[in-house]
Amino acid sequence: MTPFRQHLRTAAEDIVRRFPEALKPEIYALSFRIWRIDGDDRHPYVAIGYNTETQYEQQTYPEDPGEARWNYACWLLDGFEMLGNVPEDPAGSPLYVDEVKRLGIWFDGEYDFLTMDLPEEEEDELDARSDLLRLHFYDACIDLARHLHASGRIEKVFGRPLPVVVFDMDCPGWEIEATEAANPPELITDYLAWQKSA
Repeated sequence: MTPFRQHLRTAAEDIVRRFPEALKPEIYALSFRIWRIDGDDRHPYVAIGYNTETQYEQQTYPEDPGEARWNYACWLLDGFEMLGNVPEDPAGSPLYVDEVKRLGIWFDGEYDFLTMDLPEEEEDELDARSDLLRLHFYDACIDLARHLHASGRIEKVFGRPLPVVVFDMDCPGWEIEATEAANPPELITDYLAWQKSA
């Protein structure tokens, strides 16, 4: 357990506990929306949120009710707390930077290296490190979802287990693999059935 992952666990438990009491009975899934500031993989974050039965009912398509229920594009996405290497997480940011530096995958300088005039070898190296940073953060978020299940935190807060849908809008399709990895299989039966039919 690294200090950064421990921070994610502690902070995420607090975030889930702070969800509005009035909404907790109608929350049917948690959302882990992964993104990065200005496309820079050195500044990733996960916005920890949820979707509600009310939001689902407002978005329902009669021809495909699963679309509104499970497609994150129809979900509540804004206004949720963020964890990662972002100003909104002042405790987590230095822990994240320290961890990826120790792993040897951090890089300094401009982040938009695709537009820079670099030798091909240097560009490939930065591209590879950027990919590793993204994979590292993905893994931390999946581990976080597993922890929230295994610790019983979700069930304690909501009175029942709920699936955690993990997604990155910059990587369509990955949410299936990520959500499978993040949850006990019985919690995502409906989600996977819709994904396969879609």
